[in-house]
Amino acid sequence: MTAKGHPRGAAAARSPEAILELLREGYRARDAAMVASAYAEDAQCTIVNRNNPPSRPMVLRGRAALEEVVRDVCSREMTHDIGQATVGADSIAYRVECRYPDGCRVVALYLSTLEEGRIVSEFSIDCWDE
Repeated sequence: MTAKGHPRGAAAARSPEAILELLREGYRARDAAMVASAYAEDAQCTIVNRNNPPSRPMVLRGRAALEEVVRDVCSREMTHDIGQATVGADSIAYRVECRYPDGCRVVALYLSTLEEGRIVSEFSIDCWDE
């Protein structure tokens, strides 16, 4: 269980749809532990954005590294909403839209590969208003 009482076990029973719903709930609740629980212990996430261009992307290795970044994002006063999503047998793709109280918006696109009910690799691109 996470600190907020969310189960972490039974990964093999998680379908791609269940992983997507876990992410949706976690982002909506701004619960970094819940979001991180969708990832394998040794997951690798590659992030491309203005600060991390394609020639020098940010690469997060392991659930702990990912959770640290998600914790920072979830600590910000902003809303998160997973919009369009596509689910495959062993992958999910989805869009996250965020909004700060001042109206600044962030949009991110994620492409995730799943194994045994968890995300094992992910590639994301995000951009924001300036």
